[in-house]
Amino acid sequence: MKIVRTDSELQTPMVDATLRQAGHDLVLLPDGVDQATLISELADADLLLMCYTPIPKAVIEAAPRLRGIVKYGVGIDAIDLPTARARGITVVNIPEYAEETVAEGAFALMIALSKRLIPLNDQMRDTGWAWPEPTWLGNDIAGKTVGMVGLGKIGRSMARMAGAGFRARVIAYSPHTDDAAFADAGVERIDTLHDMLAQSDIVTIHCVLNDETRHLIGAEELRAMKPSAILINVSRGAIVDEAALVDAIQQGWIAGAGLDVFSAEPLNREDHPMAPLFGLPNVILTPHLTFYTAEAMERLERETLERCFEMIEDRPVTILSGDPRLQNQPGATYP
Repeated sequence: MKIVRTDSELQTPMVDATLRQAGHDLVLLPDGVDQATLISELADADLLLMCYTPIPKAVIEAAPRLRGIVKYGVGIDAIDLPTARARGITVVNIPEYAEETVAEGAFALMIALSKRLIPLNDQMRDTGWAWPEPTWLGNDIAGKTVGMVGLGKIGRSMARMAGAGFRARVIAYSPHTDDAAFADAGVERIDTLHDMLAQSDIVTIHCVLNDETRHLIGAEELRAMKPSAILINVSRGAIVDEAALVDAIQQGWIAGAGLDVFSAEPLNREDHPMAPLFGLPNVILTPHLTFYTAEAMERLERETLERCFEMIEDRPVTILSGDPRLQNQPGATYP
């Protein structure tokens, strides 16, 4: 088979070597590949592996032999799913490889901001010491209220770390999650987003990006937060109105933010909408890498290969995601 893998900057040596050793023609394309090149390579391709590259209707319709799309990651918002379904193309993601990993990344951002670790490190690098002055005054997590947008698998891991681990009060706004899941996670349900935001000292985002959640956190929501609160986003950048977030940081509506995801990636310091946040002492920007650990990458590669060979060998494709957009696909199995 001919297999195309986009976003080759994310190295998957086990995937690449295994597919090639099995005799398949693997074509690697970089992040940001132009649509014409992508269409050209997919014209005779049987399988597409993608992570960040948008796969719109025009690309799918130009790939007559394509039988499957494997998102080697979680979010599927970059794929035109209705067109893929109409064409009989199976779409699968790898939803469970980094649940704990991403939650740990969100927690690391939360701790670093609460304890002012980045500006303290900068001070030590520049001068060699810092005295206990108000500039460096941090905050405890114990006793604070951690509010979560979304209570999926990553959110539940985050809730356990914050609640059982750090003795915070954990609340969540997650309208599509049943009461039993809240009870099992030890999380208090808050019925409206504004109420949850207003009560939280730390807000952390763990929902999927779809039409309902795009710009879910806008200027009104940011103004509802406490001026002392911080915002953590390790989910998808477009869940937050980023222009409003820049205003919120610059004008002091909130105390700070830790961001691993952005509407337009990669960032740059010159003309990116989020560029004004570079270098601020109350903001941490990381390059969409909270998932990137040795353990998570091994899980990602192994599960990606499992899904690939299900498609290659014309076996039922295992869909582990509970996302309704991936349900009821012909030829798939839902354990």
